Amino acid sequence: MSAPLPSIGIQAEPFDTAAEIARIGAELGGRAGAVVTFTGLCRDEDGRLAALELEHYPGMAEAEIQRVAEEAIGRWPLQALRVIHRHGLVRPGDGIVLVVTASSHRVAAFEAADFLMDYLKTRAPFWKREHLADGTTGGWVEAAARDDAAAERWT
Repeated sequence: MSAPLPSIGIQAEPFDTAAEIARIGAELGGRAGAVVTFTGLCRDEDGRLAALELEHYPGMAEAEIQRVAEEAIGRWPLQALRVIHRHGLVRPGDGIVLVVTASSHRVAAFEAADFLMDYLKTRAPFWKREHLADGTTGGWVEAAARDDAAAERWT
């Protein structure tokens, strides 16, 4: 079986996690032994946040995520890989990012999903600005040192 083509989506619309899992399951027809999903949600930051505004550089963001998804396929024996990242205003409780990996065995699916999320948190070309519950616009969100430290294990 040849390596899967990663499926990348960058969209303003919400995604349906269950539908994405079902789509991969249908495509694989029972060949996968493990499907791992990660859904990153917008937090309300203890009631302080009304929304996150996510901006990206169209074309560049897709190409970069595609490049890293192909790297994941080269590192782990994946049978399917799907990444969806939202842009625009995202409200607390809404999904921001979805990563779905499928493999014959769980370890590869878990590690590939973890690798992809570390990349998306630290290096993907997205910018987040806070919209506060008091009606004001906050600043741009800085990268967290703990996320950078987690991503270092893959180099």
